[in-house]
Amino acid sequence: MFRSSLPVVFLLSCSLATLADEAKKDPPKPEAKPAEKKEEPKKDDKKEESSVTHGAVTIGGKEVKYKATAAMLPILKADGKPSAQVFHIAYTKEGADAKTRPVTFCFNGGPGSSSVWLHLGAFGPKRVDLPADGLTPPKPPGGLVPNEFSLLSDTDLVFIDPVNTGFSTATDPQKVNEFLGVKEDITAVAEFIRLWITREKRWSSPKFLAGESYGGIRGGGLAEHLASRHRIYLNGLIIVSGLLDYDTLIGTTINDLPNMVLVPALTAMAHYHKRLPADLQNGTRDKAIAEAREFVYRDYSHALHMAHDLPKAERATVVKKLARLTGLPEKLIDDNNMLISSGLFREHLLRDQGLVLGAYDARVTGRDADVSENFPEIDPFMNVVGGIAAASMNAYLREELKFERDLPYEALKPQPGWNHGEGNHYTSVNHDLAKAMKGNPHLHVLALMGWADLVTPPDNMVHSLRHLAIPAELRKNIHTAEYEAGHMMYTNQPDMKKMHADIAAFIAGCLK
Repeated sequence: MFRSSLPVVFLLSCSLATLADEAKKDPPKPEAKPAEKKEEPKKDDKKEESSVTHGAVTIGGKEVKYKATAAMLPILKADGKPSAQVFHIAYTKEGADAKTRPVTFCFNGGPGSSSVWLHLGAFGPKRVDLPADGLTPPKPPGGLVPNEFSLLSDTDLVFIDPVNTGFSTATDPQKVNEFLGVKEDITAVAEFIRLWITREKRWSSPKFLAGESYGGIRGGGLAEHLASRHRIYLNGLIIVSGLLDYDTLIGTTINDLPNMVLVPALTAMAHYHKRLPADLQNGTRDKAIAEAREFVYRDYSHALHMAHDLPKAERATVVKKLARLTGLPEKLIDDNNMLISSGLFREHLLRDQGLVLGAYDARVTGRDADVSENFPEIDPFMNVVGGIAAASMNAYLREELKFERDLPYEALKPQPGWNHGEGNHYTSVNHDLAKAMKGNPHLHVLALMGWADLVTPPDNMVHSLRHLAIPAELRKNIHTAEYEAGHMMYTNQPDMKKMHADIAAFIAGCLK
């Protein structure tokens, strides 16, 4: 029996429609400042596309002037010839000292997602205009507004679209599979970072990575690979709703861990939707979560370990406790052998109201009009984000960043056949991150987790961080932050404000 209804390969910020530009932009008006064209530093004859514009954003009451560079950069083979062109957008603060100004390389997950969400959702100087609560669907096509929570107040930003996403492509389309795998992807992104800091003369800058969802796997692997291959040592790694180990995510007939780490998030959401018993519901959410954790890592762990050998009386006690902590009927839990998947919970918690919950943000509800299955047909959260980010990105690229290209911007592109490596094992970068931290005791890690996230729930990351094989004195380098919303916690404006403060404090702490 497959124990988890969560996505296995696509741990994406959201499902986006990839939109092609429909027409070429009109020539700029005479009074508009033209885009600067960077001189081509390459020695070969193939020119790399690049456009430079300038802007300003007010963050915390202070104006930050910046240069925005939308460009292609090659991934170079050993012979110096390009094997791919990587599209990226870099924001650098005007007048800053490059030797002391931090730079953060940002990417989303998937595999198969461009960096559009961290870019236009959270960190960049412009953001998608969403309702402040992150619950209400906006009217398409949407638009962009200045981002008063941009991280440009604290760090320069480079948003990377991995090969086969955004505008990034393999030089030889027949060899694109050379980039589609855990190690292949890490190697390619590391080569991009090496060449970018070389060309931009940023070897002396403090360096950070920020990855969302599968970006945790990419970021953890990069921390080790950058150090061992290129001698690039990071100051900090920021993981947004991410994971380091797939065995916390993929349930099997003998891997009960995903079922265990999910329960505290189910309790948090049952509390949010007011489905817990009175004594739990009237208390704080944190108190309910604490009770869930106490149960999960003791009695529930034992019960799942014993499986069909668990005595009936003990099974009944466990079923009753799960019902108390999740708000689901005892019979439903018993019929499902004490295993509560995300889909089962989302389908049944509010079934008496005809509502299902979102996977990426379980605060959001919707109707799918089908009660014949134990898994929702829809994720209502997608109605909140929809395709407006893709539409906004296409408009932003051409109209403001002046990057002219008629090919579609692949906001989200399936990556079939992603290479997780040979052998009978779960994909994991836990060992890689531990190795990076032991080799660089100044490397700090910040994990951001949303309680409404039923795709990569908080205890998924908590479990991985607990198991990092690092000396006791390095555990002080691990930091966590919790949020009310889900996988894209920044769609909830109070969370985005807190997120900015948490990351800004983290960067400042890493530089002391």
